[in-house]
Amino acid sequence: MDKIIQSDLYRYNGLKGISGFFKGLKYPGFRYMFFFRKTASTSKRSLFGIFYRLMLSHYKYKYGFQIPAGTKIGKGFFIGHFGNIIINAGAVIGDNCNFSPGVTIGKTNRGKMKGIPVLGNRVWVGTGVVIVGNVKIGSDVLIAPNAYVNFDVPEHSIVIGNPGKIIEKQNPTEGYINNQAQ
Repeated sequence: MDKIIQSDLYRYNGLKGISGFFKGLKYPGFRYMFFFRKTASTSKRSLFGIFYRLMLSHYKYKYGFQIPAGTKIGKGFFIGHFGNIIINAGAVIGDNCNFSPGVTIGKTNRGKMKGIPVLGNRVWVGTGVVIVGNVKIGSDVLIAPNAYVNFDVPEHSIVIGNPGKIIEKQNPTEGYINNQAQ
């Protein structure tokens, strides 16, 4: 099993090994990410590549996760619950990030914030969060449910509200991001 898939699996209650893999497949987030990772690592024209793309497409519609295969996502990615998640293909997401349902990571096509977000490591993104534009989210950041973020967020912060407000705090993701991949 690939190391990055092992890292994703470990985020789901510390699961490891082949028996943990089969237990992990019951989680929609892990199942989707397994096929996402396999799609990214195989040729489009190989038999396995075609199979992985078909499965990824199937789970995209079944679970409502719209995460294109070319998206740059670090190890230990965790999708907490079933529900729609939309991530622009150009987004960059760091290691050990958690996403909740209703999250949108999108592009802004004009203005001073034209571009796509970049998220650091250990970012917890709550339900209904929208992050848009050429923004940088630092590491160890908790973005509270229903926040709208179209500005840069420094490390060790909490973002709350709409429009978002930054609150600096040491270890804001402690207790929210568990079983971190090494």
